[in-house]
Amino acid sequence: MKVIDLQEYKQFSREKMNKLNLFQSERFFCDVYCLEPGQEQKGHVHADQDKVYFVLEGEGLFTVGQESQSLGMGQGTMAPAGESHGVKNHGAQRLRLLVFMAPNPA
Repeated sequence: MKVIDLQEYKQFSREKMNKLNLFQSERFFCDVYCLEPGQEQKGHVHADQDKVYFVLEGEGLFTVGQESQSLGMGQGTMAPAGESHGVKNHGAQRLRLLVFMAPNPA
């Protein structure tokens, strides 16, 4: 059994958002995304995958479809397959997210 400690998954880069994989199978993946202030995952679409974002620390501006909302620690949202989605760290602190996607696009 693989056991992880989320506190060990904090790796930020000044160049771009960092993705750290926690779990992966043929059916889904679970990553931690680390964003410095001003970094973003630009809007994009997954035709066949649902994606869940859950804020571990910081605050981000999440866009799903035509809606945008600021979410903080303990809050999350889902981008259903076919919906444009993205996130921007619009605050002054680092943003760390737990991200799930299924089915795995790999």
